[in-house]
Amino acid sequence: MFKCDLHIHSICSDGRFTPRDIVKMAKEKNLDYVSLTDHDTLTGIKEALNKAEALNVKFIPGIELSTEYNRESIHILGFFNKDNYDHPELNNILAELKERRISRAHKIVDNLKKYHNIKIDINKVLSNGKDTIARPHISKAIIDAGYSYDHDYIFDNFIGNNCPAYIPSTKLSTKEGIELLKKYNALVFLAHPVLVKKTPVEDLLDLGFDGLEAIYYKNKEADTENFLRLAKNRNLFISSGSDCHGIPNDKGHGSVGDVNIPQEDYIISMLNWVLSYD
Repeated sequence: MFKCDLHIHSICSDGRFTPRDIVKMAKEKNLDYVSLTDHDTLTGIKEALNKAEALNVKFIPGIELSTEYNRESIHILGFFNKDNYDHPELNNILAELKERRISRAHKIVDNLKKYHNIKIDINKVLSNGKDTIARPHISKAIIDAGYSYDHDYIFDNFIGNNCPAYIPSTKLSTKEGIELLKKYNALVFLAHPVLVKKTPVEDLLDLGFDGLEAIYYKNKEADTENFLRLAKNRNLFISSGSDCHGIPNDKGHGSVGDVNIPQEDYIISMLNWVLSYD
């Protein structure tokens, strides 16, 4: 049984687990491979790598890069070799993206007050994040301020993509994001294609992706079958991910290892790119 979870978030972006704890959970779940893919940052990779080496876990350095296409947020999963993820130039670019996320958080907090009369302290939001600031940090601040909403309700009604308080995280185009990661020798995958609403997935794949996240926690069986067929017909790689954030009562994401990979030979062959990361 081949098992891998290649889409997980830590406290370095909007997750609740440390990088080392994620590796420990991967070991406990007997995963063949695991990757840390925090939003717009690589700061947790070294800690995860060190723990993976100590526990003899096969670890792939990763990132989930936020981009925009057709007025929709499109996320890119980038996977690096252990020896080529730490580029000063790339880290400088990511640092700029983090600053934009802080500015975005200020605007969302202002909009929450303007449109929903929800008043939270921006400093509480920023204190919730170790590195990259994202919407789950805002959600936690709302709950901590005493408002009687849960995480899913806050996203569905206040800070989700179609809500008045929402502000996009970046103006980096998807094409630019692909080119940026490939410049630093990453393999690039379209993250959670099941969540793409405004553009045919085929059109996005034409931008130069190496693969797509065909196996994803929120997929229905028909979704997985469709994306696997698409990858096979286009001779693309696939990835599999739980999108674990570790947030209690979070129905939108799985836990580490919550991926069901069909074991047919042709499917495993589309995942065999991970073998080059040993």
